[in-house]
Amino acid sequence: MLISLMVLDSLIAIILIASVIFQSGKSSGMGGSISGGADTVFSGKARGMDALLSRVTIVFAILFAILTLIIAKMTA
Repeated sequence: MLISLMVLDSLIAIILIASVIFQSGKSSGMGGSISGGADTVFSGKARGMDALLSRVTIVFAILFAILTLIIAKMTA
C-alpha cells in the first residue's frame, strides 16, 4: 500500500510540474511595464488554457500535499 501511494505521489508531482511549466508568464518584465505592458498584466481573469492549467495546478498541489502528509504519517 505504501509503495502504491509513493508511486501515485510521484505521478502527481510530475503532473504538477508539467502544469506549472506549461503556464504562460504573468509579466512581461521591466521593459513591458515601462512601455505600457503593465495594463495586460493586471487585466481580468485568465481565459482558456491558462484558466484550465491554473485550476489543474491548484487541484494537483492540494492532492500532492494531502498524499505526502498521509505517506509521512504511515512511515512514522
